[in-house]
Amino acid sequence: MAEAIALAKKLNDMAALGLALYWAGLLAHFEGNPAEVERLALDLIELCTRQTFASWLPGGVVLRGWAHSASGDTAEGISWIQGGIRDYKATGAVLRLPYFLGLKAEALHLANRTCEALEVIREAEALAERSEGRWWCAEMHRLRGMFLAALGADETQIETAFCEAIGIANQQKSISLAKRAEATYAEYRRQKASALGGQEFLLPLF
Repeated sequence: MAEAIALAKKLNDMAALGLALYWAGLLAHFEGNPAEVERLALDLIELCTRQTFASWLPGGVVLRGWAHSASGDTAEGISWIQGGIRDYKATGAVLRLPYFLGLKAEALHLANRTCEALEVIREAEALAERSEGRWWCAEMHRLRGMFLAALGADETQIETAFCEAIGIANQQKSISLAKRAEATYAEYRRQKASALGGQEFLLPLF
């Protein structure tokens, strides 16, 4: 990604630079690196504002909001995410919306608003089915399992969510998402096995 960004700058190809910055930001999110997401999102927002790239700007805003939330500033972070989603919808596009909603759900969970986070995941899943943009579905099921566990939901629902996450990731041949879902599921089972009555599950978001 660093080579792609450097080459786009060398060629003075601003559209390619926007694309490279956006995907580099996504990669940093996948790695759970809020500082890197913040840096790339700021560069993307500055570029898109200067070049009036309306399609990429909302993504930069959402990523910046996630970075703020993951760094502890959940109030401002959620506000940024909501603004980015609003602006993205205004373009008429829908394909990236389930992913953006997934980031919003993560931010809400970090703000101890897990019930709301679960509702956002349900919205994202329904939208992914309608749009057929299912590339983030495995992660949405993993998040749903985490949120259900945090809320003390029925064990069968939690187990089903994690198993669906693993199954979808394997079906899509997404090794990274499969490993992430398997690790979260294993941690859930470990905590459940050693849990005392009323213990709250503290599962890793990344």
